[in-house]
Amino acid sequence: MMARPNPEQVSKVGVIGTGVIGGAWALHFLRMGMEVVAYDPGPNAKEKLLTMVDNIWPTIEKLGLREGASKDKLRFVDSLDALANQVEVIQESTPERMDAKRGLFAKLDRIVPADVVIISSTSGFAMTDMARELESQPDRFVVGHPFNPPYLVPFCEVCGGERTSQEVVDWTAAFYEATEKQVAKMDKELPGFIGNRLQEALWREALHMVANKECSVEDIDKAIAYGPGLRWAIMGHCLTFHLGGGQGGMAHLLDHFEDALEEPWTRLKAPKLTQELKDDMVSGCLTQANGASIDELVQERDDCLIRIMQTLNEYRQEKGITR
Repeated sequence: MMARPNPEQVSKVGVIGTGVIGGAWALHFLRMGMEVVAYDPGPNAKEKLLTMVDNIWPTIEKLGLREGASKDKLRFVDSLDALANQVEVIQESTPERMDAKRGLFAKLDRIVPADVVIISSTSGFAMTDMARELESQPDRFVVGHPFNPPYLVPFCEVCGGERTSQEVVDWTAAFYEATEKQVAKMDKELPGFIGNRLQEALWREALHMVANKECSVEDIDKAIAYGPGLRWAIMGHCLTFHLGGGQGGMAHLLDHFEDALEEPWTRLKAPKLTQELKDDMVSGCLTQANGASIDELVQERDDCLIRIMQTLNEYRQEKGITR
């Protein structure tokens, strides 16, 4: 049995599931100079992953490579058993199907050495539910939910289940931080975690506005990209509102706008997703894309995010800002 490594010294990561999220995790770990052992039973999974790595590696190089980073450190294996004894931590990114995850975790618990932490990228399942059938070591299973794409967006949420040990939660957070992630370590399980719940509230209101013909899809995206989205990239939502209270800060803002919380400014219950609403959302997005392919839009997003992140990092370093 190998001892759990110091989270700052992990050198071999297992990636199970190599689709959009799993493949992006593989790229992130490769950029960090780590060896990646990947497994996915899907058809042509290896070829798809290698193509993804080749296509996105120029973006990875723009971000900056750690010493030893190389595409050649990626290996694809044909079974979970082949992966189990070769890695120091596992990042699972398989499809969101509860029964399948429970079965996968049960097998991993049987075949993976006891000190290996097993992290799920799930975007909404609670680890308590996914680990319900584990009898051996449920304490080492934890959620590490990224934001897409994990190779680029630095935020990650860590959340344990009822039987996850605090030591594993802390180890996982430290591991991600060692790979240049900003980590939110949740105190309690919550469906959708933090970021997705906030996104979902905004998403539901956007769907209501389109369904009620109150504005266009393009106007909704303009309102975020050229409005609060610019501020959110700097200091988030709550600190931005703190500034909105003037010299009195958040305390003044809460007192001043307390009555506004009763105003009908949001409709959090989701609207019925009619075919008309689906069509309107699709056509609105295609209009905005203006003929650009998904790959072209991904490249645009990644290039812009890199510039924003670099500008923010340079400013914060210059001013000694650590938040």
